[in-house]
Amino acid sequence: MTIIDILQSTRTISYEFYPPRTADGIPAVFRAMERLAPYNPDFISVTYGAGGTTRSFTEEIAIQAQQETDCTVMAHITCAGQSQEQLDGVLGRLQDASIENLIALRGDAPVGESDFVAAESGFAHATDLMKHISAKFNFCLAGACYPEGHVSSPDLVTDMEHTKWKVEAGAKFLITQLFYENDDFHDFVKRAKAAGIEVPIIAGVLPVLSTAQIRRFTQLCGAKIPPKLEAILQQYSNDDNSMREAGIEYATEQVQDLWQKGVQGIHFYALNRSYSISKILDNLNLPGYIPK
Repeated sequence: MTIIDILQSTRTISYEFYPPRTADGIPAVFRAMERLAPYNPDFISVTYGAGGTTRSFTEEIAIQAQQETDCTVMAHITCAGQSQEQLDGVLGRLQDASIENLIALRGDAPVGESDFVAAESGFAHATDLMKHISAKFNFCLAGACYPEGHVSSPDLVTDMEHTKWKVEAGAKFLITQLFYENDDFHDFVKRAKAAGIEVPIIAGVLPVLSTAQIRRFTQLCGAKIPPKLEAILQQYSNDDNSMREAGIEYATEQVQDLWQKGVQGIHFYALNRSYSISKILDNLNLPGYIPK
């Protein structure tokens, strides 16, 4: 089933998993999926590694999940390190495996490199990749968006122009980068509508697990840490267990506000873990998203 069809009839809860560094780690990814399955996700996604690494595991996990679970699967694909011929090979195998949903991204530069360089005969921008996919394949495409602006964008106006290009290139819905200030998300939705973007916008949420983790992630993606969260990070900077519990409380309040204000979906960045997300959904007790 396509995710855009799901979004036409309901607001969604979804989870994102990432491939391990080695094949030995694949069973752990499926154990995390199994632990969250009772919470009835509307779809799950499987990422690419940084710089396009571990992409073979992304393909393997996505196809296995499609074939062996009841979940609707969205695979990730990026421009990083792949020619058009290589991309078409991946896309063909995903389509042959009956995967209908795909999020197309530029991807990050390889580790140790500051600038993104397209592979020979490859693509330098997500919009170019999306146009290529739309012309040659039959996927329900998603695009990424950035409530606080992409780190490479000079300003929010330019960033919104790039977001609109993704929709024009075939994105049926958008999923945001992580954020910790809901006002930034609500403002982004208003600006998107003013720019003529009418596709559903799903909010990406990453529950805080540790102070070091969230400082590293926000530095990489350019998301800010609001004062309330900063105080919590400082309080539990040396206590990961307490920080995880405080992160659950913070994310519960964040998701509750988003849900009450009509968000079209919540996409949890699961990091191949289940505890925090299950606790958040237990706290919220949302109809349809509680264990059977």
